[in-house]
Amino acid sequence: MSDQQVGPGAYVRKELAEDLPPPPSTTGVIGWLRTNLFSSVPNIILTAIALYIVYSVVMLVYNFAFVSAIWEGTEGADCRIPDPGACWPYIGNRFKFFMYGFYPSKEYWRPNLVFAIGAVLLFLLATPQIPGKLISGSLFLFVFPVITFFLLYGNGAEVYGNGAEDTWLAEVPTEKWGGLMLTLVVATTGIVASFPLGVLLALGRRSKMPLIRSVCVVFIELWRGVPLITVLFMASVMLPLFLPAGTNFDKLIRALVGVTLFTAAYTAEVVRGGLQAIPKGQYEAADALGLNYVKATSLIILPQALKMVIPGIVNNSIGLFKDTTLVSIVGLFDLLGAVKAGTTTSTWSAPTVPVTGFFFAAMIFWVFTFSMSRYSQYMEKRLDTGHKN
Repeated sequence: MSDQQVGPGAYVRKELAEDLPPPPSTTGVIGWLRTNLFSSVPNIILTAIALYIVYSVVMLVYNFAFVSAIWEGTEGADCRIPDPGACWPYIGNRFKFFMYGFYPSKEYWRPNLVFAIGAVLLFLLATPQIPGKLISGSLFLFVFPVITFFLLYGNGAEVYGNGAEDTWLAEVPTEKWGGLMLTLVVATTGIVASFPLGVLLALGRRSKMPLIRSVCVVFIELWRGVPLITVLFMASVMLPLFLPAGTNFDKLIRALVGVTLFTAAYTAEVVRGGLQAIPKGQYEAADALGLNYVKATSLIILPQALKMVIPGIVNNSIGLFKDTTLVSIVGLFDLLGAVKAGTTTSTWSAPTVPVTGFFFAAMIFWVFTFSMSRYSQYMEKRLDTGHKN
């Protein structure tokens, strides 16, 4: 016997008893549900209401997109049945226009090649297990933009449509760019170009030199104080009025510059928040090591600050990606602009056609933004040093 009886109903335990497993009601799926959803009467009521709302929305979308959807047809009349759902033939008919806008169909291989190169470089950069991040980053930041410009725009020898159909890399004016291709160009350029500029502005705003600090403060507050739609309007319509006669910039370049400067101002404030959150001891440690300002900032301060503001930076990037729809105000047909233009054709005149187009665009935007959000969460966990309180 492992226990010794010392009296009626009393024992002295000589060995430790094995730990009993936790009750099934507190572990696994059942335990999680009891703890998070059904822990009290108010939580049970709120859970039931939430489940009902989610179920109603999911069934509404499912019925529209699949159950009542029209899958075959050649025009809007095929989607005018009683209680119709999504008109998917419209998406299939206008799919290329949604992806490339007015870009010549014979030249689709050029944006497709750009997409493929960009996807490969992003995969190399986003996968921690793959070495050579310096080379991949340099290619993405400095070489890829040049390749993109020459592939999409051409070499400028001949303009496509003016006898240049058989010319390799004939010039395709930016007026013909559109759809998802234009959305990705504007979003990628704005995100990539605004980040280093925003970091410099944040550092400048915290500078001890009054002139540099004042310039950065004025720049940030000026660009943050106006809506993006106003910036695009000024860049496209008002800017040429202040330039010398005969000076003209491409409409897309004006939009890219406006988007970049606008986003840089918001990125600067996000980065400044991270810089202010760095303990003073880190600056003192850099001084104790004898590091100058450049080395202390690049090796000690910025890495810690940027790690802490990953959610803010990604939030700005997601906002910019969605705000690319505003370029339609200056006559550029991004994805949403292409969808809106497609719904005005008489061939596809049906009540559910516009809803289907906007639903399709919303799903594309959701896929991109959700992917960015999930990757940012992955990077937060990977860079977590375990010093959180």
